Amino acid sequence: MKPKLLPQLIESVRENFEQLNEEQRIAFEWRSRWLMRAHSYQLEPKDDAWSIWLLLAGRGAGKTRTAAEQLGWWAYRNAGTRWLVSAPTSGDVRDTCFEGESGLIAVIPPELVQDYNRSLHELVLKNGSFIKGIPASEPQRLRGPQFHGAWCDELAAWDRIDDAWDMIQFCVRLGQRTRILITTTPRPKDLILDLVGREGDEVKVHRASTYQNISNLAPNFQRQLFQYEGTKLGRQEIYAELIDAEDGGIIKRDWFKLWAASKEFPVFTYILQSYDCATSEKTHNDPTACSVWGVFRPSPDSEMEVMLIDCWQEHIQYPDLRPKVISEYRNLYGSDGEFGKGRHVDLVLIEDKSAGISLIQDLQRAGLPVRAYNPGRADKLQRLNLVSHLIANKKCWVPESDANKGFVASWAEPLISQLCAFPEVSHDDLVDTTTQALRLLNDMRLITVDRAVIEDDYVEDRPRRINPYAV
Repeated sequence: MKPKLLPQLIESVRENFEQLNEEQRIAFEWRSRWLMRAHSYQLEPKDDAWSIWLLLAGRGAGKTRTAAEQLGWWAYRNAGTRWLVSAPTSGDVRDTCFEGESGLIAVIPPELVQDYNRSLHELVLKNGSFIKGIPASEPQRLRGPQFHGAWCDELAAWDRIDDAWDMIQFCVRLGQRTRILITTTPRPKDLILDLVGREGDEVKVHRASTYQNISNLAPNFQRQLFQYEGTKLGRQEIYAELIDAEDGGIIKRDWFKLWAASKEFPVFTYILQSYDCATSEKTHNDPTACSVWGVFRPSPDSEMEVMLIDCWQEHIQYPDLRPKVISEYRNLYGSDGEFGKGRHVDLVLIEDKSAGISLIQDLQRAGLPVRAYNPGRADKLQRLNLVSHLIANKKCWVPESDANKGFVASWAEPLISQLCAFPEVSHDDLVDTTTQALRLLNDMRLITVDRAVIEDDYVEDRPRRINPYAV
């Protein structure tokens, strides 16, 4: 701004300020204070074309303050509007977004507030605008209400990120242009990567590190930051970098051996199909997954190794699942064997849960060689660790892509991506099929490495207890 215009601007502001009523003066002073102290990344995007504002920022960069100031101002400037606040849990909604030191109650002048209901997470302004908090952990509660805009806090930390985000897209539907403000420290979740990939007119992305707001943070906290310099955690939590999910994964891509696309598949001595079935009430979100593994000897003097020879995942209801599994069982795999017909499946392994329970019973009645897999007390991370040595010791092969030399086949990429990015994945169904397959093959001593044998306490063959009163 030219210096000679500044006195004119000041005089114009003073004259207009004197014409405001008491409530308007309070609002003007509130907004002015924020605009004078806010960093550039904390200010609303200038153009009007966007509908999603994604603020990726490090710890202490002022994400919460930004969102509280902006959502509060939207609610005040647009009388009678409705606004959603969502965070990972109900406690986060209340303790951070509403009642935190940088939350809505702290930043909105009390003279503009009509009522605040702590138990319902509801804030009503005197102009009739309504701000409602609903935790992302309860996405079904987002089915009824409707809003003009939303603040999604720490989106990357939502446990049910896809479910909640989808519901928010449906309930933010009022007005001429909806607004969604996302504040989060980045993690390589599929949704976050998708939003960053859409950066442009519809999605505006602002980035900031902790150091850009360092003057507002405690001196001892500033000193503690130095211990994380140069680490992946520091890059993510301080500099707000989107770290490749595979960088921190347990399994590394270069542990797998590529079977050249030009080579015919080997003669397999054992074929295992491994299934992870979706729960019946969540088939929209959790696909049923299958991976097929073939055991073979790469050379006459080598030990047995294993190859991924097929995999798929599909949202499929149980009535269609049974015939599909039977059809998959009839497939032949590998090069021509002794009888010139490849090899049939030797065993179908199905996790003993959800739809898998009924599937196991039906397939056994149909005469298929089915074995139930029960992980017992082992969680998904433990299961992967139990078989990681097989992959690390180069016991696992993946077919090479016909089109891209040096890369895995396109049909195998989803499984390899899930394995190498785990646990930073939205779906891990193919991971489950892999861990149970490799665990069983290791327990059967079909593929081994020089390590102590682990007692097979994860595959359950004992009869299931039956309720004698069930009809």
